[in-house]
Amino acid sequence: MAEEKKEPWLNYLALMTVLLAVCATLSTFKGGGFSTRSVLAQSQASDQWAYYQSKSIKSYMYEMQKDKLELELREKRSKFTPEIIEDYDKRIEAYSGKIKKYEEEKAVIEKGAKAQESIRDEAQEHSRMFGMAVIFLQIAILLSSIAALLKKKPVWLIGLLSGVVGIFYFINGFLMVVK
Repeated sequence: MAEEKKEPWLNYLALMTVLLAVCATLSTFKGGGFSTRSVLAQSQASDQWAYYQSKSIKSYMYEMQKDKLELELREKRSKFTPEIIEDYDKRIEAYSGKIKKYEEEKAVIEKGAKAQESIRDEAQEHSRMFGMAVIFLQIAILLSSIAALLKKKPVWLIGLLSGVVGIFYFINGFLMVVK
């Protein structure tokens, strides 16, 4: 029985399919890593915003108490002794200090939360690029398999085109040249 002659382009098809499979595997791995990073950053940002909210509530409570003392002092100043007025002033000053402290803390917390959101957004972009790479690489692998089974070079060339797009997204997933 005579062996069928193997066409040379089939060797390139096999090599390309292995290369595409490796890139698809790495894209899946890297995309998953960036997806995890995105979820963690979102969780940390949410924690920071909750912390920010708790500081806002505490600050608001001190503002209400300070306003109440200021109003009482204005209404009853003539009835209070100098010691009571001094005590009111000290408390009002203490509340003002705590309000200022909470506002400063909120600014730091807000900056941290926005930094985590920035990390989340960047990780989502990387993950999206790797996801696109997987799609095009899988299509290329599928078309290469079909081309090998049917021995149809045009099908392989279409798969090769899809593979080039997939490799572009794979590389862009690392470099983020195009967003």
